[in-house]
Amino acid sequence: MSPLLAQGPSDLLEGRWVPLPGDAIASRNPTRPAEIVWQGSPDPAHADEAVAAARRALPAWASLPAERRFAALRRFRDLCKARAAEMARLITDETGKALWDARAEADLLAAKVDITLDASEHGGLRRVSGFEIPLSASRAGRTWFRPHGVMVVLGPFNFPAHLPNGHIIPALALGNTVVFKPSDKAPAVGQTLAAWLAEALDAEGAPPGVVNLVHGGASVASRLVANADIDGVLFTGSWPVGRRILEASLDWPGRVLALEMGGNAPSVVLPDADLRQAAIEVARSAFVSTGQRCTCTRRLVVHGAVAERFIRTIVEMASKLRVGDPLADPQPFMGPIISAEARAAVFAAQERFAAGGAEIRLAARALESPSGGHFLSPGVVRVDRFTRSEDGPGADVEVFGPLLRYVVVDSVDEAIAQANATRFGLAASIFTKDAGTIERFLAEVRAGCVNVNTGTAGASSKLPFGGIGLSGNHRPAGAFSLDYCAYPVAGMIESGATAPLPIGMTFEESWLE
Repeated sequence: MSPLLAQGPSDLLEGRWVPLPGDAIASRNPTRPAEIVWQGSPDPAHADEAVAAARRALPAWASLPAERRFAALRRFRDLCKARAAEMARLITDETGKALWDARAEADLLAAKVDITLDASEHGGLRRVSGFEIPLSASRAGRTWFRPHGVMVVLGPFNFPAHLPNGHIIPALALGNTVVFKPSDKAPAVGQTLAAWLAEALDAEGAPPGVVNLVHGGASVASRLVANADIDGVLFTGSWPVGRRILEASLDWPGRVLALEMGGNAPSVVLPDADLRQAAIEVARSAFVSTGQRCTCTRRLVVHGAVAERFIRTIVEMASKLRVGDPLADPQPFMGPIISAEARAAVFAAQERFAAGGAEIRLAARALESPSGGHFLSPGVVRVDRFTRSEDGPGADVEVFGPLLRYVVVDSVDEAIAQANATRFGLAASIFTKDAGTIERFLAEVRAGCVNVNTGTAGASSKLPFGGIGLSGNHRPAGAFSLDYCAYPVAGMIESGATAPLPIGMTFEESWLE
């Protein structure tokens, strides 16, 4: 068990840490799979207890002055800053993410608080602060915002701290209470995140139950979503799971669903591009975090005029990436993939594409490790064309690992068509110097994050973040995350006594005597 855990495997229910003895779920270090980071047996009944606790805490938390809530979040920010190295090491141990990559994630925790609480002209708080306008000489129109209530946050393994934190901080800021279920592949990181939040909340006198933690797999997540007493589900994960959340919420149309799901991101490289810039950014975006980001470049669309030398460069770069122990010195570009099953899935996809006629330019393969780690090398595969079908070498499937497919095109029209040959719509990028082509790409490519002369992977928290199609339901995260954490209420405030009599109505003062 990781020595970085402040307490043994536990759920957090209304301020109490409840131990979870057993071994039904175990997270193992992907670099050294014999090393158990977290192990316990979840209790499904805790899901209902956590929701009830969050419901009890809601009135007191929501009624606190905003600055009291903000003070607790700023205290959490300070804890994250002081303990960033500790969180980075835990992320590395549990996910296999290279230490530099894990530290970048850990640093985002504190930054999220500052971005969320920014009240400047471009800050999210201004959009949910309400306003008042005159409607007549004696009547004013007013709008204000209320928290939804109890929010369930379902976290992923690839950014086990940053992505759930991105939902939790704005939810708490606007007066919601939270039940957090981390990924069963990264429970130690999730438990630590919840512990730091609880510490900060307790220090500021928040009621117990504002943040609750429940461990478990799909059955626990399903039980949380099925609970009639929740008001929102803030989810990061795959489309199949997001679909089940939608189906489970059909009887609660007022429930807010923020679904951040997968991607099949394209990058387009045209002949006038700075090919050095394009090659570095494409390789980085395709293989960073061992290809385990939803914004990773999965599909490369390259113009025939530069295709051969550009692809040759990508293959050379991919074959020379440093892959190894995330804690090694010098640090590797990427560590192991999350599990043996995830590695096998990458190889199975590669074999499936090859069987369908794809050309393997660089084969992804298992890398030997004395510790038995789940290491693999990047792969590059040529296909004839991308389609929205789930079949064939150009299939519209998200391979969650370091496997890049590419097509060669002869025109901008064909490049845009191939970029849009997907049901997903999270990220896309183009490399060109032509202003007209750039404007056309920005207008026509269907994605929530569209970049120019930079890769698809990596996003600024100062901007909105989210996808369309199978990538999400238009709930903007990032800088717009506050927008789905409260709902507007409209009211008309009358200060006069001049209510007009409608046609056909009679009133006499004597009736009130």
